[in-house]
Amino acid sequence: MSVLTVGGTLRTGLEWYYRLLGTVLFAGYFPFASGTVGSAVALALYWVLPFTENGTITISFALAGLLLGVPAATFLEQQHGDDPSLVVFDEAVGMWLALVFLPKIWWVALSAFLLFRLFDIVKPQPARYFDRMSGGGGIMMDDVVAGLYANIVMQIVLALI
Repeated sequence: MSVLTVGGTLRTGLEWYYRLLGTVLFAGYFPFASGTVGSAVALALYWVLPFTENGTITISFALAGLLLGVPAATFLEQQHGDDPSLVVFDEAVGMWLALVFLPKIWWVALSAFLLFRLFDIVKPQPARYFDRMSGGGGIMMDDVVAGLYANIVMQIVLALI
């Protein structure tokens, strides 16, 4: 396994990958509101990537992110304790699920972002159940639920207007 130097310490390539992914390009190291910052980075990526116009590709991207995020979140939890705030890839996956199959319009994306953050903070069931689980699966799944709730609310809002 390759070794990289980061901040004067040696890290394996796999650890580097887990940190890069789990912190969403190191956004998780932001000193406060790291979950909101991670969600904002995910929204920015969604906004600039052209393939996100296609909901099927976006949901595939989110599901692949879930599969890749569980081991990264598990690794970082083992290094930094229970559900460390630097792990924000769960927010990215949840944010992408909040946006899937929605029109790529600024106010829709902003509304989905705000709803996702609300549901991520309030944690209505079953998000609260997953939030109490240890390990990468629990870290990831509460945000998946929050993202799905935000998406459902936005689908209803759009159907009514």
